[in-house]
Amino acid sequence: MIKKILSAVMFLVIINASCAPPRRTLALEEGWDLLGEKKVDFVRSTDVIEIHSTYKFTAIRFKVEKHEVRLTGVKISYQNGDKLEPALDDVLPADQYSREIELAQDGKFIYKIEFKYRTTGNIFKGRANMLIFGKRYTGF
Repeated sequence: MIKKILSAVMFLVIINASCAPPRRTLALEEGWDLLGEKKVDFVRSTDVIEIHSTYKFTAIRFKVEKHEVRLTGVKISYQNGDKLEPALDDVLPADQYSREIELAQDGKFIYKIEFKYRTTGNIFKGRANMLIFGKRYTGF
């Protein structure tokens, strides 16, 4: 009896694992890289994404998936220790890009991006996913 139960449980585990959702694909515009992503929640209102890239970037922008988010502040830290804190208080509709935040014409190496937000909606409808993109510097 126990062997049958264990067999049934193992069968269900294998079936469940094989029915996992497929990995999503993300179409990127030419010259833009995905720097990071974070599930934003209703408790914490500040998140940090460390950037692990060897490229310089001339601009960044955000995209929110699934739910609207109000972006209330951004602090961009560069590898040389400089910081940029552009004035920002924008509502980002679901599945749309924010405005571009210009960094420098000759590009900057980004160390981390801290962003402050308020999630709209309610916890029962799920969390939004925040994506951060960087426009790669193409000069020499």
